[in-house]
Amino acid sequence: MTITNTASIGKNGAMTRALNRQDYKTLTLAALGGALEFYDFIIFVFFAATIGQLFFPPSMPDWLRLVQTYGIFAAGYLARPLGGVIMAHFGDMLGRKKMFTMSILLMAIPTLLMGLLPTYSSIGLLAPVLLLVLRIMQGAAVGGEVPGAWVFVSEHVPARHTGYACGTLTAGLTAGILLGSIVATGINLVFAPGELLAWGWRVPFLIGGAFGFVSMYLRRWLHETPVFAEMKQRKALAAEMPLKAVLRDHRGAVAISMLLTWMLSAAIVVVILMTPTLLQKLYGFDAKTALAANSVATLCLTFGCVIAGIIADKIGAKRTLFGGALALAVCTYLFFTVIKTHPELLLPLYALVGFTVGVVGAVPFVLVNAFPAQVRFTGLSFSYNFAYAIFGGLTPVIVSLLIKNNPLAPAYYVMAVCVIGMITALCIPAQKSGNQI
Repeated sequence: MTITNTASIGKNGAMTRALNRQDYKTLTLAALGGALEFYDFIIFVFFAATIGQLFFPPSMPDWLRLVQTYGIFAAGYLARPLGGVIMAHFGDMLGRKKMFTMSILLMAIPTLLMGLLPTYSSIGLLAPVLLLVLRIMQGAAVGGEVPGAWVFVSEHVPARHTGYACGTLTAGLTAGILLGSIVATGINLVFAPGELLAWGWRVPFLIGGAFGFVSMYLRRWLHETPVFAEMKQRKALAAEMPLKAVLRDHRGAVAISMLLTWMLSAAIVVVILMTPTLLQKLYGFDAKTALAANSVATLCLTFGCVIAGIIADKIGAKRTLFGGALALAVCTYLFFTVIKTHPELLLPLYALVGFTVGVVGAVPFVLVNAFPAQVRFTGLSFSYNFAYAIFGGLTPVIVSLLIKNNPLAPAYYVMAVCVIGMITALCIPAQKSGNQI
């Protein structure tokens, strides 16, 4: 694995300068746009129970309906590698900004259409099929968005602030989850259960479509990264297909990136995205309470991402990821074992475990530094999206099946993956220059 300093090409030698107004503007616009787009991708999971009732036969057992609903949710992850690799290829060849903007349009359209879909009672089995198609389109879009966003911000800031930039962008993405949780909480407060089933569930998807077009407008104000601009000027772009170079020359970087993405996906999918439904199904909390607690946990996650990025800049990603993964494993176990007997502790415990999930903010610090600038977008996108497709996509289905035999399956799954993350952190080689890893 070759760790390559993010700023090794470009930035006019200003690798150690302080962040300036343009840097903060870029981070703000990128994070805000990412939040709005990620809302579109994850709002589905907050209405999984309702969607299951509306898009599958009413005679289907509850557990099977939930598994199939999460299966459609997982399809979005399985579609990420194809969309991500294609957009990353052109991002390495034509420019980061173009692909960074295109991903928004590819997300907004299917989200809007989801809010207009007829249900099973209207068109039968065609309803879940159409839902699946739109979910796949969302997955292809987010496959280019997340890696592109990390590359974009990391190539704009000085090398010694790469962790902060990646943590801030990740916080923006998680803020999209928070926005989804807030909207879901509001929808459940405003609409009675009957109204929610009748038409209220459509509102968050229609809002999401509007968010997508707002994000597209915001990114008009962003500029191409200095790293790509200088590579283009010096005619130093990839001389061959970027994916070919990644698979031939950077297998170690791909392996480490994929294993760290497994930990990231397990933390986000289980602790943040699945837990509101699990709190209702396993622990008897009502939807309003579960979603309100999830909003607090996701807010803490947002702060945790920024802090993890800052710490990675100070002490290196290796120690940050090892300690953070350990804390996440311990807090996840405490959360799922204590709330059953002490439901009154739901809010503080969920806030704590949400904050420890923030360790994922240090993961992109490793990923963007793992590949040289010429193939950075492709290397990061391939590693991240394939890992998320495999691990993130299958996690909801696996956990849902394991719950049938052990209610603590979500905690054990996260703990096991945290151990893998800790071992992987120890394998991260030292960076040759710039920030310590």
